[in-house]
Amino acid sequence: MCRTPVPVFPDTHLWSVPVSASVTPETKSRIPKVPFWAQIIAGLALGALLGWIARSQDVAWLKETLSQIGGIFVQLLKLAVAPLVFFAILVSITNLRKVNNAARLATRTLLWFMITSLIAVGIGLAIGLITNPGAGTGLTPKDGKLPKHEGSWIDFLTGIIPTDVITPFTELNVLQIVFMAAVAGIAALKLGDRAKPILTLSESVLELLQKALWWVIRLAPLGTVGLIGFAIADYGWDLIGKYATFTADIYVGCALVLFGVYPLLLATVAKVNPLQFYKGAWPAIQLAFVSRSSVGTMPVTQKVTERLGVPKEYASFAVPFGATTKMDGCAAIYPALAAIFIAQIFDVQLGLGDYLLIAFVSVIGSAATAGLTGATVMLTLTLSTLGLPLEGVGLLMAIDPILDMMRTATNVAGQALIPVIVSAREKILDLTAYENASASPVDEKETVLAA
Repeated sequence: MCRTPVPVFPDTHLWSVPVSASVTPETKSRIPKVPFWAQIIAGLALGALLGWIARSQDVAWLKETLSQIGGIFVQLLKLAVAPLVFFAILVSITNLRKVNNAARLATRTLLWFMITSLIAVGIGLAIGLITNPGAGTGLTPKDGKLPKHEGSWIDFLTGIIPTDVITPFTELNVLQIVFMAAVAGIAALKLGDRAKPILTLSESVLELLQKALWWVIRLAPLGTVGLIGFAIADYGWDLIGKYATFTADIYVGCALVLFGVYPLLLATVAKVNPLQFYKGAWPAIQLAFVSRSSVGTMPVTQKVTERLGVPKEYASFAVPFGATTKMDGCAAIYPALAAIFIAQIFDVQLGLGDYLLIAFVSVIGSAATAGLTGATVMLTLTLSTLGLPLEGVGLLMAIDPILDMMRTATNVAGQALIPVIVSAREKILDLTAYENASASPVDEKETVLAA
């Protein structure tokens, strides 16, 4: 996404919020700023405390308040998803005209998406086979229920093409929105100079949407209080205990990919310092953990990717593309472990062919998750391919918000990682910018979220 930011609040850092307003430079310099990560941790702690109070003391109004706070935050994020995806994909495709070897870069990007997905699904399968997450849970097939929305290969393939241009936006069908944006972007490339007015308008609309999303992002600590608080108040630790092994497997699997596989690829393939990557990409990773939305985090992901030295024209293609298709957490680790978990609950034996099918679905079907909160569609796609009971989805819905935090953080880290690897391999990575990515904070004056 290519845009020229207009500075607003020039002294306000993206990841640090002033405690109070100041009217004089002398006074302002003495007021400490609260880092964004500290706000998130405070939100997690406060949410856990309020959730425990609401459940242990049976405070109905507190539970409802937490539910409303978390629900409003998620709804605000979703409100921007449809138009944001459309204009981001459209602009990103047209920006490829400014990049040398655009087709080569796009191919390499897709190839690395597939490679890392295969590694992630392999880790998920290995952990599941070692730990047997469905054993000893006390859960039975009768505890499951059919999901409201199912996924199948027929639905996936036929569902790409919309029947009209309005329904995908009203029903938030991100896959169809991506399809329409890709068609519009390719058509704009073919029109050349005649499409400039449309592209100028699209870039302006994209900036407007990102500015509005910035306001929502600033509410993330408050949203954290509601989301965590309601999860604890509604589910309770007893229910979570039944899924202890499965939950631990998800977090361990994602951690192995996030802090094991990714640094190894950076050091051996891109030949850059992995620590610098995490210093630069951390704002996007921590926001993803809270928001549970790859698309909602996308503007921040793109900005930190550019700050890591990836050319803006290439980043504006790779990051939006990744936000809708690159899902190592939701579409690789999670369905692999979930399939083993559900098979054990329903006493279904899986063989080598089934495990290969899981890997295939994870690599090809990633777009089914489409960057939205949750991975139910991807899971039903996997289960239907394996012939496992779809009622198994209902077994996992209770703890999905807790799982989705780590899954989405892993997704977003991968979405920033691949452009860095490809840029380094193609020798277009600005190594000076990469090494200094954490030297100065991403602030609202510079970030793409300013408009």
